[in-house]
Amino acid sequence: MFEWLGENWWALWLTAFLAFAVIEMITLDLFFIMLGGGALAALAADFAGAEPWLQVVVFCIVSLLMVAFVRPVALSHLKKGPSEQRTNVDRLIGESAIVMEAVTSDGGLVKIGGDIWSARSAAGVLPAGQKVVVSAIDGATSVVSVPPAAATGPVTA
Repeated sequence: MFEWLGENWWALWLTAFLAFAVIEMITLDLFFIMLGGGALAALAADFAGAEPWLQVVVFCIVSLLMVAFVRPVALSHLKKGPSEQRTNVDRLIGESAIVMEAVTSDGGLVKIGGDIWSARSAAGVLPAGQKVVVSAIDGATSVVSVPPAAATGPVTA
């Protein structure tokens, strides 16, 4: 079997690519897929007739280049996007809320959408009925502040 693998390096590179792809599907870190790209480059080098030592060099160089240059760009593109693409609690940042129970820097309650959240104020005391904006989520607590153009009085609804 080892003799066959020694003569058919393409099978090794194809197996390595498939293994890296499976690991990438599990981790979703965009690291192993870069190694998979190196394995595909080595596979192409094998089909072009390169010696095994050169295939290993191609794998290493292409993998390093992809990790160093392609991965950071891909990660930055994944992390940016419009707010409608944000998920989970990240979607709440920038949403308006109504103070249900006075909010201080120590705590309080706000209603975001249809849900009641524990909250704390980014600055000052916010009275019940005040319209606020969610500026951050810290664990299970929303950090709220007065919107820039909002009136200082309570909202009547």
